Amino acid sequence: MSDHIPPADPAAQDLRPIDRNLLDLATTQARTNPRRRALLRYHEFPEPVQRMLNAMEPDSYARPHCHVTPPKIEVFLVLRGRAIVVRFDESGKILEAPQIAAGGPCHGVEVPPGAWHMALALEPDTVFYEVKEGPYDPARDKTFAPWAPPEEDAVAGRRYLEGIRRALRLPPLVAHLPDPATIDDDEDDLL
Repeated sequence: MSDHIPPADPAAQDLRPIDRNLLDLATTQARTNPRRRALLRYHEFPEPVQRMLNAMEPDSYARPHCHVTPPKIEVFLVLRGRAIVVRFDESGKILEAPQIAAGGPCHGVEVPPGAWHMALALEPDTVFYEVKEGPYDPARDKTFAPWAPPEEDAVAGRRYLEGIRRALRLPPLVAHLPDPATIDDDEDDLL
């Protein structure tokens, strides 16, 4: 799911534009990825600042989490589309959910260390520029919310995501498609 954008030649100090082609690459990868999102990393894992494009589709479930060990700030800026970043209390109650969009009026949010949060795309082909303190250590990067289902459980994740959307008074993901738990595995004609 994560591709690395080759670093600029440090001797040449080349700039690395974030242009329409790069956003298109990220959204194409997100649309075809089973998790419905894709990361394009600008950083190497040992670097002190993590920088990435995070493309996300509205039906992508990113489990709520926080960054506490060590405490890290995370920033989301929307380059394309619209999204909500939800902040929760320790029991999973929604505390706030600002909408952020490429066209504004709010373009992004900074999540303080230790805050339970998740990002939720509101439009297809939404792309964030995400910045987080590094270095990246997969064993300590995130503490997942115990009150939210794991991402590997697609059915529970979809139901949780739908519950969040209902709580925020957002329209259902795809009203005309059945719940994934009710689809017969032998059925292959949904269209």
